[in-house]
Formats: sequence, C-alpha cells, structure tokens
Amino acid sequence: MAEGLARHYLSADIVVQSAGSQPSSLNRYAVKAMAELGIDISTHYSKAVEDLDSRTVDAVITLCAEEVCPVFLGKVQRLHWPINEPSAGRETPEQLLQGFRIARDEIKQHILQLAESLSKAD
Repeated sequence: MAEGLARHYLSADIVVQSAGSQPSSLNRYAVKAMAELGIDISTHYSKAVEDLDSRTVDAVITLCAEEVCPVFLGKVQRLHWPINEPSAGRETPEQLLQGFRIARDEIKQHILQLAESLSKAD
C-alpha cells in the first residue's frame, strides 16, 4: 500500500521502491482498500530488501510497529512511521478490510506530510 500511495501522491521525479524483511503475497484486502481510493496495486508484488540496489536509494522509510524492521545497509536518510499490522486481531472479512483501511489512511497522511515538506524544500 505504501508504494502505491507514494507513487500516487509524491512527485513523479521521485523513484519509489518497496521491500520488506519477509516478502509474501499481496493481500487482497490491501488491493480492495487501495481501490477505494482509485489506486490499483493489483500488479504489485512483495520484494526483499536484499533485492534492492542500495546505490539507487537516498531515503528509507520503515513502517514496522511490533514486528522486526528490515535492515537496510548504507548511508541514507531514514524515517520511521510505525504502522500496526492491518490484520492483527481481526478475523472477519469486514474487520480485515477495516484494518487495511486504517493502515492505508495512516500511511497516506504520512506521505501527504512528506510531499508537503518536500515541496517546501524546493
């Protein structure tokens, strides 16, 4: 979701890459929550941090809260936005979708604030 939101709300000049410490399949509730904003992430897939070329990275944003954050080696700007696992404690389809909506909206707010601060820096 973060990659989709960043690509949607940040300048096209910013190259957005997403990766995690334990890549898995794309969650259908993430796809649904993003579709509600008109953002299609259905073709996105999970990548490992190790698969990124560190020479192409200027900044790293971690979203982990309770789980272990991925380690990215290299001297880059780092931001941490702790977002709770969207499915934690949720069982029904509606509860799961709501968890992804909450996470989506939190990430969106952080990205909008980042976009604003980047535009002021220009």
